[in-house]
Amino acid sequence: MFALLSKNRQEENRKIYFRSEFTFCPHCEKKLQRAHTVWHKEITTLNGVVEVWSIAYTCKNMICSHKGIFYKSAEAEMLGMKQSSYGGDVLSLAGELCFTPHMAVRELTAALHVTIELNGGIVLSMHAVQQKKGNETLYIIYEVFSGTVIAAKNMESGTVVELQALILPVIKLGFPIVGIVFDGQYSIRLAFEGLFPGLPYQYCHYRYISTPIAGADRKLKKRLKKNMRAIRDFERKIGQMEKNISKQSDEAATSIGGMAEIKMAKKYIAAARALLLEGGDPPPNLPGMLIYERAQTIQASLSRYLVRSD
Repeated sequence: MFALLSKNRQEENRKIYFRSEFTFCPHCEKKLQRAHTVWHKEITTLNGVVEVWSIAYTCKNMICSHKGIFYKSAEAEMLGMKQSSYGGDVLSLAGELCFTPHMAVRELTAALHVTIELNGGIVLSMHAVQQKKGNETLYIIYEVFSGTVIAAKNMESGTVVELQALILPVIKLGFPIVGIVFDGQYSIRLAFEGLFPGLPYQYCHYRYISTPIAGADRKLKKRLKKNMRAIRDFERKIGQMEKNISKQSDEAATSIGGMAEIKMAKKYIAAARALLLEGGDPPPNLPGMLIYERAQTIQASLSRYLVRSD
């Protein structure tokens, strides 16, 4: 889906920014200007999670008859349904699997027969995707060698009994199952072990890689946040200095210079506070390391500013 984005889209680290398809006002032909962010959310697709911004643009020509009208991206609106964090491809797949089961079985049978001939059997995997905590979870069963999706269902809870009810129709297809791969969710493990006692299984490679690294990085993030608690003290001191300077109405030059310093200090504190919200995307983008590296960047910038100010 996202491979078809036009060249004026910016994509970096699975982050995509959409602007209106109109560059110029369709009424007065003046160039549109950025107004505000319409919405910003993470969208779960079959190819992973993408963070998306939809940016509104408007005409600021004072004599335009349609001044104040906001234009947003139609392409962004087509990525998924409103009030949903699932992409259109995920919703379409769930609908297809729900409403065309007979066709899906024939197609899946043909695909899985090829996999069995090549590998002597199939390897099953189950993944769970939840758009937000408290909402229904989408459980997907697929074959690892071929990547074929076999079954999918939205479930309010993922108990062992409910998961086994989802797995049983797959077993009844009659294909030899030689192994299982899953992401480490305890209920999924128990569901498979109850149905396939003694069958070899392993965690997915992502879990193998991310678990030990994420554990060490979590400790680094905790230490960094602890060291940054002094931000509150700086904010209180700056607030007091701002009050004191505002009272110096008879010393205009001193007040102007002091307020400039305070504004700059506030910008650096805001940048530091933004680090505390960094969640990262482990294992490639570890939040602890991101905070550490960006904190160094802020420190270097502050040092250059202080040198110029002397």
